[in-house]
Amino acid sequence: MDQIVSNCQNVATIGLGSMGYGIAVSAMRDGHNVWGVDINPDQMAQFVIDGGQSSPLTKVVNELDVVIIAVLNAVQTETILFGDDGIVAKLRTGAAILACATVPPHFARAIAARCAAMGVLYLDAPISGGSIKASLGKLSIMASGTPEAFSAVQPVLKSISETVFALGDDVGAGSAMKAVNQLLAGVHIAAMAEALTFGMTQGVTPEKFVEVISKCAGTSWMLENRAPHIAAGDYTPQSSVNIWPKDLGIVLDIAKEAQFAAPIATAALQQFTAAAVMGLGGEDDAAVVKVYARSVGLTLPGEL
Repeated sequence: MDQIVSNCQNVATIGLGSMGYGIAVSAMRDGHNVWGVDINPDQMAQFVIDGGQSSPLTKVVNELDVVIIAVLNAVQTETILFGDDGIVAKLRTGAAILACATVPPHFARAIAARCAAMGVLYLDAPISGGSIKASLGKLSIMASGTPEAFSAVQPVLKSISETVFALGDDVGAGSAMKAVNQLLAGVHIAAMAEALTFGMTQGVTPEKFVEVISKCAGTSWMLENRAPHIAAGDYTPQSSVNIWPKDLGIVLDIAKEAQFAAPIATAALQQFTAAAVMGLGGEDDAAVVKVYARSVGLTLPGEL
C-alpha cells in the first residue's frame, strides 16, 4: 500500500511531458493536491481524469505551496516564472519553486535571486531517472538551495524521489552536477550505439551484444537500459533524441565558459544532432544507433 505523506501540499506541476506527468502523478499518489499545466489540452484533460485538480489554477495560485517546473529549458523556465503571465508574482510569500529543468548554473543563480527578491523560495533541483522512474516516484534529484527552500519542498521531494542529493546552500550546484551527469549519459548512449553497430560489422547480433557486454567491463547503466530497445527494434521514446542536442549543448556552453575542452562530448553531440536532422528527434534516444547503421548500410532489428 502506498504511504500517504502526513503534510499534504498544494502543488502545481508546469509541464506535463513524459517527466512532468510522472512527477505530478507521483505527488498525487502520495496525497498532495496537484494542478497540472501544459500547452497540450489533451494532456491536461487526461491529467484530470487521472486525479488531478480540475479547478483553474488561476483561482488557487495564491494558495500554492510548491510550483514544480518540468519544462525543457532555461527559456521556458524564465517565461513561466517571469514572463507576461509569470507565476512568481502571483505566489504567496514563502511559496517555493522546485526547478527541475536542465539549465546552466549561472541561470539558476540569477533566477533564484529574482525569486528571492519577490519573497519566493527556489530550489535548484534537476532530475535524473527517466519517465518510468518519474511515474514511480523514484527519481534521483540533484538539489541545491537554502535550508528554507529544502524545508518548503520536503514533502513533495519525498513523494517524487528515491534519492535526493543535497548539494549545499549555493544555488547552481545542482545544475552543475546535472551537467556532469548529462555529459556522461549522452556519451554513454552514443558510445553504446557505436559499439553495437561496430559489433554488427563483425557478425555480433544486437541480441548477443546485450547478453554478453552487459555482463562485462564495457557495460554501463545506459547500455543496459538502452541497448535492449535496439535489440527489440522498439524506439518508443522514454527519453527522446531531441533532449541531447539541448543538454549536450548546455554542457559544452558551460565547458566553453570554463575554457575546458570536451572533445568526447562534442562528438556525441554531433551524432545526436545528425539523428535529429534525419527526422529521429521524437524517437527514443537509442535511435542515435541509426546514424551509425545507415552510414555503413546495416539493417537494424525491426527494419525491413
